[in-house]
Amino acid sequence: MPAIAKRKPSPTSTKTEFMNFPSEMARGDSTPQKRKLRSDSSPMRAIPISTPMKWTSPRRSANASPNSPSIEIESTLSERRSKLEKPPVKNLLNSLMVKPNWNPKDPEQSRAVKEALHVSTAPSVVVCREDEQKRVLKFCKSCVEEERAGSLYVCGCPGTGKSLSMEKVKKQLVEWAQETGLEEPDVLAINCTSLTNTGDVFTKILGKDHQPRKRSSNSTSALQLLQNSYSQKPNSTGKKMMLIIADELDYLITKDRVVLHDLFMLTTLPFSRCVLIGIANAIDLADRFLPRLQSLNCKPTVITFRAYSKDQIIKILQERLMALPYTVFQPQALELCARKVAAASGDMRKALCVCRSAIDMLDAELRESSNHLNSSSAETFFEQQTLPQADCVKKPEIDVVRIDHMALALSKTFKSPVVDTIQSLPQHQQIILCSAVKLFRGGKKDSTVGELNKSYTDFCKSSLIPAVGIFELSSMCRVLNDQGLLKIGQSREEKFKRVTLKVDEADIIFALQGIRFFRNSLQ
Repeated sequence: MPAIAKRKPSPTSTKTEFMNFPSEMARGDSTPQKRKLRSDSSPMRAIPISTPMKWTSPRRSANASPNSPSIEIESTLSERRSKLEKPPVKNLLNSLMVKPNWNPKDPEQSRAVKEALHVSTAPSVVVCREDEQKRVLKFCKSCVEEERAGSLYVCGCPGTGKSLSMEKVKKQLVEWAQETGLEEPDVLAINCTSLTNTGDVFTKILGKDHQPRKRSSNSTSALQLLQNSYSQKPNSTGKKMMLIIADELDYLITKDRVVLHDLFMLTTLPFSRCVLIGIANAIDLADRFLPRLQSLNCKPTVITFRAYSKDQIIKILQERLMALPYTVFQPQALELCARKVAAASGDMRKALCVCRSAIDMLDAELRESSNHLNSSSAETFFEQQTLPQADCVKKPEIDVVRIDHMALALSKTFKSPVVDTIQSLPQHQQIILCSAVKLFRGGKKDSTVGELNKSYTDFCKSSLIPAVGIFELSSMCRVLNDQGLLKIGQSREEKFKRVTLKVDEADIIFALQGIRFFRNSLQ
């Protein structure tokens, strides 16, 4: 102990003692006693936790050790807070990492994964379409409860879950009728593409309707029987309601549009008990092909299914993969697929096709690597014995579909000669195509070079790029015409020449979405 007492204090300890001096004097402790207590192990270790933060000076707080208990507690709380603030999509993605990786060489697992991602596999739960399903189900319930006819038109782009949602609504309506004690409606689902003649739709409805009918091969007589039945009061009071779901309704469009018109007119007859749900891709089908219904105030209620967003595509893919007991995709790979498909079309069927193609890319890589593995098995065995930790890190990267597999599948699915041509164009010609896309988004099919020049000039001004004159623009339009991207008409003056976009808007967006400048401008 004397040796310790004679030892010269270091500058750090002197500084610490000086900073602790006021608090020590307040407690009435002497400096030697304090130093002795601080050298003790157990009694004083709990003091920094229980001591309020206000007794610590700002300078000491700034120079505090990162391993101090208060900082550890605060860092733990911030980590928990950051975990709670994660968006739902990321939480859903991270849930896959708990599962073990799948074995792509196992034929049973490979078959199960591809079956789960197949378009024909109906999921147990239809997610991201709850609002649309509620609206359709509410409409059907009101018709069944009030025993009145009605018509509904469901429209939207391909692959947006229209047919799948209607199947779900059909089951929910039957279950609801059973629970409430109401009489179950007859359900007739028709895919109009399977009809030999458009008029056969009335024969199918007549065959489902429980009434005495005459045998006749003429579809017009079936329509007449239905019209007569729904125009007269039925003799029996126990006549059931009928739910008719007509998918691919645009196949019933004829030159005179009489079949489509007569089908919807069945719901307007005084004693009709039909609830008709028509499904098609065209948003304005009711306005273009059923103008007489609008004049008779019988226009069907329209429910539109919007294209899937990136987050919705991720959620649907994860819902399909959730039933599998293993991890198949990297979360980043699924996000890349969702972003590309949502930007191009929002078609869920396309996203499923891309995921299945990415699995094929992984299979091809494994087959190629197995050939090299056979020639260097001894070296691989040595690495596995000496570097077990490195092997554990590499294995998940081999067993799951990575982002590079997904990129190859996307390029295989979406790449086309048109996309390659657009990507190889000079910048100003790409700007002209983007200007044409923005110009034709309002429903226009063609325009003039003068209007295209105005859209091009506005595009350049907003992007701070010097614009070329109208004659140079017209010359570049002729180059795009030669490449089959635009069609230029004939006129004496350049600005009055007609311009038509000859490629799909989705091809232009997909070709240029990798460039941030164009991606922000086309949103």
